[in-house]
Amino acid sequence: MTTTLQADSGWRVWWQLTRPHTLTASFAPVFLGTMIAIRNTQIDWGLFTAMLIASLLIQAATNMFNEYYDFARGLDNEKSVGIGGAIVRNGVKPKTVLGLAFLLYGIAGILGIYICMQTSWWLLVVGGIAMMVGYLYTGGPYPIAYTPFGELFSGLFMGFLIVIIAFYIQTGTVTIDAILLSIPSTLLVAAIMMSNNIRDIVGDAASGRKTLAILAGRPAAVNILLSFFVLSYAWIAGLVLFGMITPWALLVFISIIKPVKIIRIFKRYTEPLKVMPAMKDTGITNTLFAFLLAIGLLIGHLI
Repeated sequence: MTTTLQADSGWRVWWQLTRPHTLTASFAPVFLGTMIAIRNTQIDWGLFTAMLIASLLIQAATNMFNEYYDFARGLDNEKSVGIGGAIVRNGVKPKTVLGLAFLLYGIAGILGIYICMQTSWWLLVVGGIAMMVGYLYTGGPYPIAYTPFGELFSGLFMGFLIVIIAFYIQTGTVTIDAILLSIPSTLLVAAIMMSNNIRDIVGDAASGRKTLAILAGRPAAVNILLSFFVLSYAWIAGLVLFGMITPWALLVFISIIKPVKIIRIFKRYTEPLKVMPAMKDTGITNTLFAFLLAIGLLIGHLI
């Protein structure tokens, strides 16, 4: 049976434009950073909500910039897998997509100003750089997504930095514990980008991109993805072994079945549509890992 790509209608057009399976890359680090902070302070849920919404808006806008610039460069068509499809399948005007992306950035910026007013104005600089990276990921003359550094930038800015900011706005400081517990988030957000690049390796190579997956080759790229998963789980096990965090953090291993399934799919299939579930499950892995780690830390704190 052949899977076909169909046009969406109504609200689904705009929902798919956000690429919802990638939004966990924003939610998970905010939640994790906040749960790390709960061990040190009383949580300001207003700041948490503002940070969460701003992060989701930035991620959605980044996806829309991706949609716009890939279309503008002739890289997307109605058969492209993994895109929102608003432009090439649903007839939305490219300028509408670009304008919506900037609108979401504007709303995120307003929320950022509120957060700065409650915490530190230095975050305005940090947040501004993060937003600039989000735009330059596919925008500008030298898009980051077309280079071997996509996983590095996404991991650092959408994984590590969001955890640290979420922790900082609650505590007013950055601790060694927060930094160490941000490492798996960094790796798993990078894994989302790597799985995306493995899925698109043929089309990206044809369009002239030089992603890490292309340069390494597909078998090596799958092994790199595997290493991201292995290091994430081993990192938590190591922190528990050395007594730096509660053994309850080992709850993350409940989610390990997902990475096993992901690697099996990538090793078995190469067609973009057939590996799409693995790409989505990578995002789910990021969410489950962060949620289970956060719950484990919370239980260890309460007992």
